[in-house]
Amino acid sequence: MSVLLQVEHVTKRFGGLVAVNDVSFELYEGEILGLIGPNGAGKTTLFNCIDGVYTPEEGRILFRKQDITGWKPYDVARFGMARTHQIVRPLADLTVREHVMVGAAFGAQSMGLRQAARVADEVLEFLGLAERADWLAGSLNVAQKKRLELARALASQPQLLLLDEVLAGLNPAEIAEMVATVKAIRNRGITIIMIEHVMHAIMNVSDRILVLDFGQLIAEGTPKEIAANPKVIEAYLGDPKLAERLMQGGE
Repeated sequence: MSVLLQVEHVTKRFGGLVAVNDVSFELYEGEILGLIGPNGAGKTTLFNCIDGVYTPEEGRILFRKQDITGWKPYDVARFGMARTHQIVRPLADLTVREHVMVGAAFGAQSMGLRQAARVADEVLEFLGLAERADWLAGSLNVAQKKRLELARALASQPQLLLLDEVLAGLNPAEIAEMVATVKAIRNRGITIIMIEHVMHAIMNVSDRILVLDFGQLIAEGTPKEIAANPKVIEAYLGDPKLAERLMQGGE
């Protein structure tokens, strides 16, 4: 497998707070990489450094062998990276289709409106939202808004997709459906990094997992290795008996 993303010694500070501290890792094409850790560990800040919302004070980020450190988010999007956000806030007066068209129009292929509409309809069909294409986005429930956010990202034709707590607020049945969707996205050839707190889901969908604590990378490995790692148990999981239950699909 070839390396798609390299994060090299990235540090991000906010005044005296070091939110991300000397983090390095590689991401391989076709991989689902989980990113876990306590609240405030620096996970979303790391995402924001990767996709250009923040410029790190130290280190660099290489995507598709190109140094993208300091690029603007719209330039990163056009280069083939997309993301969802932890808090979903669609524009209530746009339709579902119009939201997804925005992703296509400002993504990697800079599509015109006609092509963007075709891509939007294909993505909405894939994500089970086709029947709601003409609904106003504000009328959707939480699970549907999560899928709308995902649809807009996918419409940009990314090679790398950053998912920030895409399972948050979903019930168990919706979580299972979304996990199946994430696997289906990977089967389309899209590489994924996924921040998540739903532990049984992230353990069972990820090829590898990174663990952040106080901005530092404290562990990296397979889900089985992470669930049994003493540092991870102490910093995040809290219960040594949790490892076996997680690997069996329970919490």
